[in-house]
Amino acid sequence: MPFPEILQYVAAAALTGVLVWAAISDGLWRRIPNSCVLAVIAIYVVWAVLAGGSGLASALLVAAAVLAVGFALFAFKIWGGGDAKLLAAVALFAGLAHLATLILVTALAGGLMALVSLASRPRRALAIWNLKGQGDWGRGIPYGVAIAIGAVVVIWGQLLGWIRPYAAF
Repeated sequence: MPFPEILQYVAAAALTGVLVWAAISDGLWRRIPNSCVLAVIAIYVVWAVLAGGSGLASALLVAAAVLAVGFALFAFKIWGGGDAKLLAAVALFAGLAHLATLILVTALAGGLMALVSLASRPRRALAIWNLKGQGDWGRGIPYGVAIAIGAVVVIWGQLLGWIRPYAAF
């Protein structure tokens, strides 16, 4: 195995570690530290250098668009600011070719977490249903966990050949 490829696996392992840190932080304290987001960006810089800058323009464009949408969701109090920043940072790794996979896996993981949350507290779920979602129901689910799952699937899926770029379909 060539040395640059080994370094890609090391970068993917480091990214996985940072994402686990972000997921645990979000799960326990409902906060994604800025240092996690900065670490993801730093790992992407290494990743881009190893790839010879291939796809850099696409990655930056996608990350900017995801950040804009994420902050719109934050402005309407649908998402947290940390979620918006983390998703934009991991979108760098997805680029345009894998953005659909990142969003789909993240949404499925978040939806599954929401279903488990509602199923584990049926009285709360019934109250939310009866009041048609109106009221203060707490801070919701830690979506940083879902974002981390989506990112891990995309990064390892690319390396191991499990996912194909959207443009290939």
